Amino acid sequence: MAALAMCLMLALAATPASAATAVHYQAESLPALKEQLARHEVHAVSFHPGTPQGHIHASMNNGQHMTVLYATSEQAALVALVRADGTPVAIAKAKAKAAAKPHKLRYIAGGIVVVVILVVAAVLLVDRRRKLGEEADDPSSAGAPAEPTTDP
Repeated sequence: MAALAMCLMLALAATPASAATAVHYQAESLPALKEQLARHEVHAVSFHPGTPQGHIHASMNNGQHMTVLYATSEQAALVALVRADGTPVAIAKAKAKAAAKPHKLRYIAGGIVVVVILVVAAVLLVDRRRKLGEEADDPSSAGAPAEPTTDP
């Protein structure tokens, strides 16, 4: 009974710790972010540039997390605005997409499977023909079944 209570306490203690690691960003407008910067409510900002538009992840002093869309052409002015406020800034670099790898190993594995299937089929066919050939050569198998002989 004590072990069950201990397991239950450990499970309850572990649940909030795993739930606290997930960060949920709420959508916000650019003018609202500028207003919060002016009131010094922003703790940290990270820019994620994109091709037509990028997005900003802003961490607030109250623990909230906001995401704001911006035009890529405005990034330099926004970075200057955030740095003027004294808020730490991070600019994320886009990761290059990996080139599509050829599926060479897939084709090799498929070829091996086909060869194995052909070899098994050939072995079964040869074995069947060999058994049919032995039955045709065996005189006891042709006609009536042989009677058992008894030695006195």
